[in-house]
Amino acid sequence: MIDGMKGLTAVAGVGGTRYFKRGTGQAEKRMLLEAVIGACRDAGLDPREVDGFTTYGDGHDEGPVLATALGIKDFRFSVISTGGGGGIAGAIAAASAAISTGIAENVIVYRALAQAESGRQEFVRYHYTSLYRAQGIVSAVQTGSLRTRRMLDAHGVPSSVIEEFTRAVHFHGSRNPDGLAYGQPLSPEKYAAGRMIVEPQRVYDCSREADGAFAILITSSERARSLRQAPAYVLGVEQSGYGEDAGNSDPYAYSGFGPAAARLWRRAGCGPEDVDVVQVYENTAGPAIQALIDHGFTTFANAEKFFTFENLVAPGGGLPVNTAGGNMAAGFVHGMGLPVEAVRQIRGTSCNQVPGARRSLFIAGPQAQLTGSVLFGSEPDL
Repeated sequence: MIDGMKGLTAVAGVGGTRYFKRGTGQAEKRMLLEAVIGACRDAGLDPREVDGFTTYGDGHDEGPVLATALGIKDFRFSVISTGGGGGIAGAIAAASAAISTGIAENVIVYRALAQAESGRQEFVRYHYTSLYRAQGIVSAVQTGSLRTRRMLDAHGVPSSVIEEFTRAVHFHGSRNPDGLAYGQPLSPEKYAAGRMIVEPQRVYDCSREADGAFAILITSSERARSLRQAPAYVLGVEQSGYGEDAGNSDPYAYSGFGPAAARLWRRAGCGPEDVDVVQVYENTAGPAIQALIDHGFTTFANAEKFFTFENLVAPGGGLPVNTAGGNMAAGFVHGMGLPVEAVRQIRGTSCNQVPGARRSLFIAGPQAQLTGSVLFGSEPDL
């Protein structure tokens, strides 16, 4: 985000379906329209007033198609951000930039998945070149586990941090009635009995494939104040291309957020110590842990003390994470449920609310080719 844009835009509405077990949801377009209309109703805005759409990854429902379905007459802006889960931050950045510069007024950021329709092969083609595929590497759990193993072996981080993080996320998911893990807390015994997928990560450390759709409505901060809900202001949004020069001496043990995180804190005028709650994208647990380290919440040396179940759960933890269950426990709709939950924390309406949450960080797509983060805040932070 360019300097001077802090607080100019805000999320005024959120909408979404519940999470459906993979292959059991409704038609993808129907779920998406439900999410978009839900975000507009949440804000108290007529859907026909939406004039822009942004999305990311391999979505099949483009802005002009949605504009036609919703009866929008003055359609002004449509962008599909590149990347996998890291593209969510790019989609939010594009929406905020369009609104701040007057290109559009009310922009929906969205994603929908009905895997019987969309499948997963486009993801493989985008992220895994022939060099990877020739070695049998075709999934995020494989690459994530390689880098996680590097973090454990080269920097002395104990594998216990993975279990502690995962159990915290599943604790939150077990209390989310819209998630797939509702009513299913993860005990240490159950975690240990989970099959190993790619060492050192077990089945519970992996995202849970799901069908569903989510949307957020972004508008100007001035407009948001006149709508139904308390605004969640965009205090900062940054992206960074992942590479060997990602700002760390051992990039293979980090998630690629170093440069983006430094810019985010500088431009937002705060630091990790000022954040109340985090939603971090997790294809698997290891990269999410590395992303929190990249953002300065802890270090390799102090990881064992920081990553404890008690520290990571709401309401009393020092830094509650993935308070609706994230991709691992609630369900994976390409991560779009995470910024929705980040906004709910600012509003005070989460199923696992952090008392008095003012600053809510969303971290998108660790270890993707394009990573990104968005910091949401409340009125006192402007």
